[in-house]
Amino acid sequence: MQNFAAQCLDMARSIIGHNLDSINADGSISPVPGETGRADEPGHAALALGEYYRATGDTLINRASVAELAALCVNSQVHQDTESENGLAYSALGLLAFGPSKERNAIWLQLGDETRALLDKRLLHRSDYDTHFQAFNIAKAVTRYSLGLSKKDETGSLIERFLERIKTNGTGGFCDDCPRSMERPDVLGGVYDLYGIMQFVFIRSALQLHANIHLRDRKLPSLRTHAERYLRLLPDIIRQDGLGWCYGYGIGSYGQMHAISLILQAMRDHWIADDKLPQYKELVRRLFQYFFVTYLDQEHGFLVIRDGERDTIPHHTTRMANFDAARYLCQWARLAKTVPGTLEGRAQLLQRPSCRHILFDKSNRKEQALCIYQDPATGLHVQIPVVSGATNKESSDSLAFPHMPGVFDWPVNRYVPVFLPELTIGGNVFVPSFYGKNFTTGLGLKNSFYFRYDQPELVTKDEKIIPGVGSFKVEWEFTAGHITGRFLFQPRQQTQLTQFRYVLPIAAPHHHYRLGTSFTMGGENLRCSVLRDDFQAHWAETEMVLDDPAHRTYYGKMHYYQHFLRDRPLIMRPGHPYRLEVTFEPHVIMVDELE
Repeated sequence: MQNFAAQCLDMARSIIGHNLDSINADGSISPVPGETGRADEPGHAALALGEYYRATGDTLINRASVAELAALCVNSQVHQDTESENGLAYSALGLLAFGPSKERNAIWLQLGDETRALLDKRLLHRSDYDTHFQAFNIAKAVTRYSLGLSKKDETGSLIERFLERIKTNGTGGFCDDCPRSMERPDVLGGVYDLYGIMQFVFIRSALQLHANIHLRDRKLPSLRTHAERYLRLLPDIIRQDGLGWCYGYGIGSYGQMHAISLILQAMRDHWIADDKLPQYKELVRRLFQYFFVTYLDQEHGFLVIRDGERDTIPHHTTRMANFDAARYLCQWARLAKTVPGTLEGRAQLLQRPSCRHILFDKSNRKEQALCIYQDPATGLHVQIPVVSGATNKESSDSLAFPHMPGVFDWPVNRYVPVFLPELTIGGNVFVPSFYGKNFTTGLGLKNSFYFRYDQPELVTKDEKIIPGVGSFKVEWEFTAGHITGRFLFQPRQQTQLTQFRYVLPIAAPHHHYRLGTSFTMGGENLRCSVLRDDFQAHWAETEMVLDDPAHRTYYGKMHYYQHFLRDRPLIMRPGHPYRLEVTFEPHVIMVDELE
């Protein structure tokens, strides 16, 4: 793993070097042209510099003092007019990275008395969170105690509260990142996305800096219990070409970085059995290769998360992503040195198709799960999340369709009913996503697999359950390169359907930032056929969006949308089933085959 560690440090030096000019004299961060900066960016920069110092011991980078730059960023973050919990937590860990002793901490010595007093006050402030912001509270408590600003250590109680809410908010042992304040009676919870992994990675990083190693050792077994659920999920999530987590909020480059960090931390802590170690090394290799080729400008040495062909959520700025990438690369370098052997592992690729679902939560009100289907013969590897997307309403990231970038694509920062029927009834727009009941997977006829769930009450695209309108039954069937979606809607009363819509988006991989072994579509595209349509819809004229910068994916450019719709009213009779059955035989190839 030494070569991997050296490669990570080289990349970190390059990324930090290309972003040093963005750190202004007052410690604020200048955004790249065309973007708006975030209040927490100085904190992200401070932690990146702190991790660089921990990994290398270097006091200079590009002839600039690492400690002085970090001190400027910490000072700027502490004096923010509006409080930024995440920025404060990142800057606190960046400060602690230079050592727990105030008398020898190079950043602390450069902070003025006013800044030190304000930092102490802000680290003491606690807001009770049941989202990933609780991880920031833990980091603040770690820093305050480790620097000797407090004799009382709140870290243990905050971790216990974090773990208790995992158990309270769901039955599967995964992190629900939905704020409880958003869970009104008519709104769903259950945001099971990438931020679950992020929380464990951030908390584990904070504990590694804790001055009391005995507390760290006491809390690690409890954290391991839940973190291992994500570790066991990753071999099924990660695609053969190395694409990591690809549904929900905040994916893209972070879908690679968070996953690599969790695996390397688990290797360092011996949470992975020796016989599984080669498999997880192979996962890291594939994840890193995809990250390196897809997001790094190898000519200039910095991270590219949005350009004319691809985009990401507005919450992620280019500066923040670059500093986060540098931080993670430094962490990977340190962690890799603790793992014996080389990065080359043993690939454990499936020999036959498989289909399974992971139940995130099961209660009387709702069930939420993730279905993963893989077929090594055809290259199909899809994820169907039936989870909430409450943190990102105007988005398709969490809709319950087969997510497979390059084949089954969707636009960034836009709600479109991709591969799902959308019904407009009584001014409400319904889509069979976000929650279900009676999840089942199993074997069907002719060696097929199926994934089924019910929706006893309809839910709007804004995740409000509207009782009494009707119900949905959903089935996805997978057979030898074919994917069939079956949707049965049954109204409970005479209802007027104002509009019916079903959309097929067609995209392409990035022309430059792409991996040759990644999956994409060949010339025959999705080969879609409508087998049954009780809504009497028709194929509308193709909507071309190739030249519209508002239509991009996380991985490449959106080309066009095919709309299957009914734009005239339909009176629907109570108790009468209305079915839509659509089948796909996607022409899956590798990117290299396009050339």
